[in-house]
Amino acid sequence: MEIREVNDKNAWESFFENKEDKSFLQSWAWGEVQKKLGNKVWRLGLLNSGGLSSAILAVKIQAKRGNFLLVPHGISMSGVLLNILKEIASRENCSFIRVAPLLPRNEENIKLFKDSGFIESSMHASAYEATWKLDIAPSEEELIRNMRKTTRYLIRQAEKNADIEVVMSDKISDLELYNQLAKETAKKQHFVPFSEEVVKAEFEVFAKDNKALLLFAKYRSEAEAAVLIIFWSNIGFYHQAALSDKHHKVPLAYLLQWEAIKEAKKRGCRIYDFWGYIDPKKYPKHPWAGPTLFKLGFNGKAYEYMKTQDLPLSKKYWLTYTFEKLRKLKRGL
Repeated sequence: MEIREVNDKNAWESFFENKEDKSFLQSWAWGEVQKKLGNKVWRLGLLNSGGLSSAILAVKIQAKRGNFLLVPHGISMSGVLLNILKEIASRENCSFIRVAPLLPRNEENIKLFKDSGFIESSMHASAYEATWKLDIAPSEEELIRNMRKTTRYLIRQAEKNADIEVVMSDKISDLELYNQLAKETAKKQHFVPFSEEVVKAEFEVFAKDNKALLLFAKYRSEAEAAVLIIFWSNIGFYHQAALSDKHHKVPLAYLLQWEAIKEAKKRGCRIYDFWGYIDPKKYPKHPWAGPTLFKLGFNGKAYEYMKTQDLPLSKKYWLTYTFEKLRKLKRGL
């Protein structure tokens, strides 16, 4: 076995083709997004006689509190790969390695990371630690039938409303409209949205390969809701969303989500990933409780993965740990 940087896009994408737990943060395109944002990336593959047996994307994040190496949604953390990551981190003057593993949240995996020197991060990475997924292989009629009664009713009402229209776009110029709506949403719900630079880079890279789409819900010809969907490896990802509160009683978000699901199905996707989940019964006051309740209405299943893990490499790490801990408390997460 040997570790090698993977420079073949097809080989990289093929490796993830039949993996069950995966996200577009592992895709070749996400590495290109990071490059566009000015970050260094490493696509590392563990090779044996049969080809790639493991693959992880590592990104150098430069922050005011110190540099670190991020592995978004890695599915393997063998000793050999970890040693290579340590070498890269040392060379790049990183104070820690952060991994968001797409591994089941169980004692065995927790012990695996703990034994390697990792600790649970004070703040999750820019990747979910739990999500809600819907199998969209069944017919549209069956998908509708399996939804929560209220969700199904609101979709039907929106479909009958002549004042509502859903339009799709892959034009970069339409990001301006999306960003306006996103700012409104963030202000209303008191959270910090993704920067326009990040959203633009994501959309440009994925749209170039016909893997990103903006959907807008218009009410009386005015766009009041929008979603950014990423299509990768037979999964549709509901990654970004924005919603005006001008007509909050009009079920725009429900129809918009349904149209996104149908579009994913048309593109041959087997799964629709709602991107993020928190148990609303367990954590009713969590900022994500409301959005999760909305997602649950479409039916599906919860998937919980390991919490984000950090491997401290220098004393500088603890400045980051303390800062993020305080920020997490302030945001009520």
